[in-house]
Order: sequence, then structure tokens, then C-alpha cells
Amino acid sequence: MTHDRSLTGELARFAARLSFALDPFQRDACAALEAGHGVLVCAPTGAGKTVVGEFAVHLALASGGKCFYTTPIKALSNQKFADLVERHGRESVGLLTGDQSVNPTAPVLVMTTEVLRNMLYASSDTLRALSYVVMDEVHYLADRFRGAVWEEVILHLPQEVRLVSLSATVSNAEEFGAWMETVRGDTAVVVDENRPVPLWQHVMVGRRLFDLFDTSSSEQKIIVDEDLVRYIRQRESADRMNNWGGPRGRGGGPRRDFRPLPRPEVLAQLDEEGLLPAITFIFSRAGCDGALAQCVRSRLDLGRQDELAEVDRIIERHTGDLPRGDLEVLGYWEWREALHRGLAAHHAGMLPAFRHTVEELFVRGLVRAVFATETLALGINMPARTVVLERLVKFNGESHAELTPGEYTQLTGRAGRRGIDVEGHAVVLWQPQVDASAVAGLASTRTYPLRSSFRPGYNMSINLIDRMGAAESRELLERSFAQFQADRSVVGLVRGIERNQGQLAKLRDQLGGAGGGVLEYIALRERIAQRERQLNQQRRADRRGAAADALVALQRGDVVAIPAGRRAGLAVILEPDATPGDPRPLVLTEDKWAGRISVADFPSPAEALGRMRLPRRVDHRTARARRDLASALRSTGIAAPGRGRRTGNRADAADDRELATLRRTLRAHPAHHRPDREQLCRVGERYSRLERETESMRQQVAATTNSLARTFDRIVGLLAERGYVADGEVTADGRRLARIYTESDLLVSECLRQGIWRGLGPAELAAVVSALVYESRQEVGLIGAAGPTQPIRRALNATLAVWTALRADEAAHRLAPTREPDPGFVGTVYLWARGDGLADALLAGGEQSSPLSAGDFVRWCRQVIDLLDQIHGTADDVELAATAAKAVRAIRRGVVAVDAA
Repeated sequence: MTHDRSLTGELARFAARLSFALDPFQRDACAALEAGHGVLVCAPTGAGKTVVGEFAVHLALASGGKCFYTTPIKALSNQKFADLVERHGRESVGLLTGDQSVNPTAPVLVMTTEVLRNMLYASSDTLRALSYVVMDEVHYLADRFRGAVWEEVILHLPQEVRLVSLSATVSNAEEFGAWMETVRGDTAVVVDENRPVPLWQHVMVGRRLFDLFDTSSSEQKIIVDEDLVRYIRQRESADRMNNWGGPRGRGGGPRRDFRPLPRPEVLAQLDEEGLLPAITFIFSRAGCDGALAQCVRSRLDLGRQDELAEVDRIIERHTGDLPRGDLEVLGYWEWREALHRGLAAHHAGMLPAFRHTVEELFVRGLVRAVFATETLALGINMPARTVVLERLVKFNGESHAELTPGEYTQLTGRAGRRGIDVEGHAVVLWQPQVDASAVAGLASTRTYPLRSSFRPGYNMSINLIDRMGAAESRELLERSFAQFQADRSVVGLVRGIERNQGQLAKLRDQLGGAGGGVLEYIALRERIAQRERQLNQQRRADRRGAAADALVALQRGDVVAIPAGRRAGLAVILEPDATPGDPRPLVLTEDKWAGRISVADFPSPAEALGRMRLPRRVDHRTARARRDLASALRSTGIAAPGRGRRTGNRADAADDRELATLRRTLRAHPAHHRPDREQLCRVGERYSRLERETESMRQQVAATTNSLARTFDRIVGLLAERGYVADGEVTADGRRLARIYTESDLLVSECLRQGIWRGLGPAELAAVVSALVYESRQEVGLIGAAGPTQPIRRALNATLAVWTALRADEAAHRLAPTREPDPGFVGTVYLWARGDGLADALLAGGEQSSPLSAGDFVRWCRQVIDLLDQIHGTADDVELAATAAKAVRAIRRGVVAVDAA
């Protein structure tokens, strides 16, 4: 290697052990770290950011201190642990991921960020002599579900600890760095936007591969390649001509049947162009599996005979401990056949052992084509020569939305392997709705802003109070990145207020000044408009109140008519809900839909049109039960009425005394009779509108300032009401809540305090607590009394009652509601924990008659294990704690125990 003589001290010693020369940004960041600064490094995927983290490890070992290396996911922690062990030896490096504890007293510890957060709250002895913390993938703090953990760690770490923050390229790195400086002290921000391997952008139209950009142009602006534009026009024109004389579409015009190039042919074309290995991103698990199946059915074979023995060795190492009887259920033989042909899928629905096998084979070049969901782009070190995007639209959980420039950059960032490829390639497959200029816009825009997702929750709040008291906790929340960003937005609002005030002064002059009568007249008109708005709001509130009361009054078996919307028609009440103000009864409609309805579905109060007999137990999650009930509902002979007029208490404007008085005063005002009244009123309307806008901005400023602290105060109020905090001190119940880390932390704590899970067997306890961690991929409601055993049904109903009461308290305190328990995994984990086979468990956990995937099964089992472990460690009831430990052992077997990383 070439030695850089300009380097000195520990950096020179560190660099001398590397097999490559440091890039300028790596050198700058490492020099700042050695000089005693914290550092924030923002650079593209594959640029080599982790070198800076490894230098922090080197500095800690050289000084006799400790370094914690944190990552967002266990797979990355395992990967980094292996890298550091290879460099520094097994005696110097440990691993803590929740599932595993390897050499926990080592000076270098690799861990997930949650583990470090929990250590900080517990004031763990392991924190002694800690000198450096590396936070890899720190941009995860924007993650909606887990992002708060990163900010908690940054805020709680002792000031003497040097923080090394490694982030993907974000467009507001300076803002993030400025915040880091306010909370961590001197922080160097090092930004590098140069990819170590240049990325070429392409569009594949049919079998032809075109460059996206015109690279021959000497102009600074980005120009789409003219050959690509011309060929697309020709292709579209030819398609129109070919289809004109053919079969007609449903509208009578020509049928536009576009058939994309089959995936095997796409891969064969890329192979011919020398662009493999490739990752094709498909935004659904089923799509990935379908693409792989399509390739396996074809004659495509990208494997090599001389590599098959090595492929089988790696497969055996990862899957050798899987129970032989489960291999058929897992589709092992078809999966292995695909790997032999150099093909694989990669998504969260796969068994972790399968997924990790694919990752290793791909990195070693033994698999040459992978169909993956976008989760692969987040963190796993699995680069390719080429990234293929079949579509530029994905489902975001609510609707199909176009990819953002940030998402496009994140996905295509996998293309180009440092030290292997001279250049990387991104290929978009053309379809008729794909606009080349829109692709160019995605590929050339570098906007990826980092937005904080930090919000105080119950566990966080109780830990803060326990560590530093309520007053200091509020101050800490006000130092968060979320509040920092909110306060910066206030600057723009204040400027807007000042600008509006100047315009208001000019308009006042046009209306005769502050002391003139016209402004008084304008104010009268505004008060009349405001009163009319109040009366309209009151009418709506009256209607909502009447609709809520009507829903509360409904009983099980009542038949109602949903008047409008997607669920319009007859429905039967399966489970009433008496929650005041916001009842959400569970219903089944005549169209076989089951779910919760609300006041929003009823512009006028619902009324029972009749009743029907229901079975004692209704499992609305099964397609057969829904079909039978819907058929019975339709056969009752009850008819949905036509739309009647709305009822409810009305606040009629014609009867309102205040409004009548205001209108009389307006007509008697001198300005009402001025000849230029209408002209003045138009100016006055602008004045009133601007005044309302300014007041709204003032309210935004007031709401934004200290917004997190106010949420914290509401949480403390609720916790005090429920006995978790008393006189500013954390109670015994509060200390238990402080050790429960789950999305439904307060609900778990309440269930433990009220003892509603006592007396359950291990499999039954696992089944009940699964409702607090599981989230169905499709919309379902809690099944109430449904469950495999009577104790499970009793405990589920009691858990639901606790949640209902908690939700009412949260509404009263204006807090976001705790997520409703979801029973979708109850039957599955019960069968598994009592010892049933994998096939039966997977079938029991399917939604809409589809079996649960092996990957989802293992993931949810591990989340249930995690919560059971917490119950084991926090429950006051000795018998319940012992049952939780037995439940953990019962679940941790077979596929759940294999490859637990």
C-alpha cells in the first residue's frame, strides 16, 4: 500500500494497517476525531464511512478506553462484530443484541442502538470508561417507529464521550450538525457527495439499453439522451398502429396491451451486456417470489458447475440445524434449486436463515441475480454491479405513490462494488407510463432531508423523571432535534408575521386609519361571519354527538344501515363499543367486510332496523365465517332505507339572538350607507383575511414552541392519575414501566398491575401477549371473545377492557392513543408454544386464507419472546414470571431457534 507521510500520531498508525489509501473525507473526519472533536460523516452508500468508526475503535484501544459500535439492526451488528473480531481478535470485541451476549466485558462492544439506550436508562456499569460511541446509520432517527432511540442516546450520553455519527447522504447535514453541536459540544461535520464508484443511469426499452443522459453535451444542464427519446416515440407510435386494427378496448378505442420483457430475458440481456450481478427491486414480497418462480420455470441458468459445492457448503452452514421435517414446509428444495442457478429472492417474509444465506452467496458472487424489496436498501451490505427498477411507483401502506428522489437514490446506491467494479449501473425498465424526463428528474435530484421522529412516550417519560426529575426532563426534550427543527420553522413564521403586519398597516390606511369607523364596520362583518361559522360547527357537533350516542346504544346482533362510502349497505353488530364520544363497534357488512365503524360513517344517527341471531363465537377473521354471516344477513329480509333528512339538535341561524343583534347593528352603522361601501368592503375582506392568517401564524408559533415539553406534561398528568408518578417521584409501578420497552408499554404495565394474565399456562400467556406486539398486514379488528381456549378468551377480553379505559384517558389528556391489540397471531403462537408442527402453525396465522410466511412467523415469535422476557424480569407475581420464562423456552425451538440473529 502507499503510505501517506502527511499523517501523524494514531491516524498514521491506523492508516498503515489499511490495504488502501484514505480518501480526503475519511482523512478529515479521522483527524477531527483524533483532535478531540465529535464527528458527523455524511457520505453515499459504499463510500467507506465505517473507516471513521473503525478509527474510533482504534483510538479507544490505544488509550485503554472503551468503544461501543451501534447499528440499527441485529444483522448489521453481527456483520460488524465479525469484521472487528477479524481485525482486533476475539478477546477485544464483544456483541450485545438482546438475543446474544458474547464477551460483554470486552473493551469494544458491538450492539443495537436499543441496547445502548436501555443501558443508559439503567445506568449500567458497562458504561464505565466509555470514551467513544459509533452510531452507524444515524439517519435512522427519521424512522417513524424506532427513530426516537437515536435521539435518546445522543441526548443521554455523558458529555465526555466522543460521538461518531455515520449517515447516508442527507440534504440538511449542516442543520443536523448544528443541532449536534448544541447538545454534544464541538462537532465536525464532514460531507462527501462523491460516489467511490461512478453510477451510470440507463433505461431499458424492450431489449435495447439506452443511456438516460446525453453525456456528450458540454452544457451544465442535464439533458435526456435524444436516442432514448426518439426510440420511445417510435415504439409508442408502432404500438398505436399495431393495436388500431386489433381487438377493441372496453371504451371502443384501440386496446393498448403492453407486455414488459419477461424477467428471464431482462437478466439474459444484462448478462450479455456484462452487467451482472444485479438486484431487481420489486415493491412486494409476492412480486419477488413470483419473479423468482418465473425465472426458475425458464431455461435461465446463471450458476456455474464448479461453484455448486461451495454453494451447498454455505447453504448447509446456515440451514443445517433446521428440522428436517420442516424443509418441505419452507420450500427448501425449490429455494436451493434457484440458488444452484444463481437466482434468489430477498425480503422480510423469508426465513432469516434463508435470507442470510442469500446475502452471503451474493456477496461472494455465487448468486448473480436477486429480486428484493426495498428493505434490502436499508443497511445490509449487499452491493451489486447493477440495480434494476421495474416500476417507479410503490405502495406506501395507504396508496400507490411515486418514488421520491431520496428513495430512488437510496435504491440505486447499491449499484457499484468498491474495489470490484469500475462503475455501477442503474436500469429503469420502460413502460408506456414511464416518462424519460421524469426518470431524469429522479436521478438528478439530491434531496434527502433528515426529519426527526422524536416524541416522548410513557417509557421514555418515566425514565427521564426517574433519572433527572420532571423539570430537567422538560429541558432535555427542548434540546431534542425534533424541537430544534420546530424552532427553526418558527423563524420563518415570525418573519411572515412581521411581513403581514406591514401589509395590515397599509390596508388600515386605505380604510381610514385605526380610529376610523370603517374598521369598526369591517369588524362587525367579520364577527357576523365568525358567528355563522360557530353555528355551523355547533350543528356538526350536535349531529356528531347524536351519531355517537346512537352507536353506543347499539347491541350485539343489531342490524344497521351504513348510509354511504365504501361500506354502504346493511351491517350487523358483532361487538358493541360504549366508549364515550368515539365508539367504534365491530361489524360485518353484507359485502363480507369485517371491521370497526365510527361516527364518520354516519352523517345522521344510526338506528337498529332489526336483529339477527349470532353464534356464541364469531371468528370474523376467517373467510368462511364472514361469507356465512353475510349470507345470513342478506336473508333477514331487512332493507336499507333511502337517505332521509338529517336529524339531531339544530342551532338554527334564523333563531340565534346574537346573530340577529349583530345584523341589526351592522345595518345601523354609518359606514353601511356609504356610496363606496362595496369597494371598502373588498379592501376590508383582504384586511380580515390577512389578520386571520397572521393570528393563525401566531398560534402556530405558540404551539410549536415547547411542543414536546407540553406533550411530556400531558403524559406526566396521565401517569400521575394512574399512580405511576406521585409528588414528582416515580412509584414502584412506575419503576416497572421504566423496564418495559414495547410500543404498548403502558398497556402491558396496566395488565401486569391488574393481574389479568395470572393463571394462564405458558402457551396461553404467549398467545395473549402476542396481541400487544403483532400487527396484521390487513385491516382486522379485535375478535373479543374468540380464542383457542377459555382462559385465552377471558384474558383477551380483559386486556381489551384495559385498553378501552386507557384510550379514554388518552383522549381526555389529548395524547395519541395506544395501538389497539391485534389477535392475528394468537392462534399461531399458541399452537407453536404447545408443541404443534410448523405447517399447522403457519396455516393458523394466515390472513384472508393465505398462510403466514416463515419469515413473518419467526419475526413475530421473536417479538413475543422479547415481551415475555420483559414480563419475566418485571412481573411482581412469581408464578407469572416463571410462566413467562417457560413460554420463552416453548417458543424458542425449531426455526425460531435457528439463526437467531
